[in-house]
Amino acid sequence: MVLLSNDEFLTQLTLLTQNSKKSSSFTITLKRYDGNDKPTPREGRPALPKPEEYMCLIRAKSKNKKLSTVVKHNDVGRVMESYGKIMKSNMDGLKKVKKNKNKSKAVQG
Repeated sequence: MVLLSNDEFLTQLTLLTQNSKKSSSFTITLKRYDGNDKPTPREGRPALPKPEEYMCLIRAKSKNKKLSTVVKHNDVGRVMESYGKIMKSNMDGLKKVKKNKNKSKAVQG
């Protein structure tokens, strides 16, 4: 997995979304990140230090490409705004799902 800076991640994410329109799909995960890469120690061992501030780990995965970045607390607003713009501009091929109203009446009756 490639750990990129925030701006590089957003540009690569744009390319990933455009390429996935043609051939495949992609997934994005967001997770709270405390900066520790080690697992939690067993009982009786000294605990890992608590972080001063938590960060956000963003991962994007396509068929054959993986991207990730760590966003600091101060940059979350700017990155999420850019992320939202990228997602809105590249999700134009979604199909509207038709809802079946008769199905809910059949379940009740």
